[in-house]
Amino acid sequence: MIKPISKKLTIFSITVFFLLNSCAKEGFFKPGDARNNSPDPKERVKKNLEEGRGFRLNDVIGGKKGTNFEFASSNELWRASLDVLDFMPLTSANYSGGVIITDWYSEQGNSNESIKITIRFLSNEIRSDAIDVDVFYKKCATINNCQINKQEGQLKKELTKQILTKATIYQKQNKDKNFKPYRNSTQDNQRE
Repeated sequence: MIKPISKKLTIFSITVFFLLNSCAKEGFFKPGDARNNSPDPKERVKKNLEEGRGFRLNDVIGGKKGTNFEFASSNELWRASLDVLDFMPLTSANYSGGVIITDWYSEQGNSNESIKITIRFLSNEIRSDAIDVDVFYKKCATINNCQINKQEGQLKKELTKQILTKATIYQKQNKDKNFKPYRNSTQDNQRE
């Protein structure tokens, strides 16, 4: 008969194995591509730290003081969407829900026609399928006689293109701002 401690250890080991294995299938552990990564570990460390994907022990121990909060302003797609729609009044901008809804907007002099734009965020990644832009047109013959139609036109494509372009620019600026050159301490000691 198996002892209770070894039985618990066996069950725990199997559970951990399956949990870690399932993480790998979901993309938690992303496999590296040998064609894109240098075989030299020092170059890989340098690249990862410069791109902000690693951490420095000095930063953890006593380098930076304060905290790092993640706000909606750190999401490039969200910022770009708000910048593109800045000329329209907003009815709702819910970052946690991932939705921006504008109010009905019409140009001066044409009160019979107006548009409303809704943007849903499907992902935080900057991709063409990361946002869903809906454009609604309202045409009124009289004040109480209006027709509202959702249309898939050129405006939807242009808005999506502008948002993605601006988000890419913001992402590059953020990457450049967070760039920290890597200094290998062993190389620095050898030079001195």
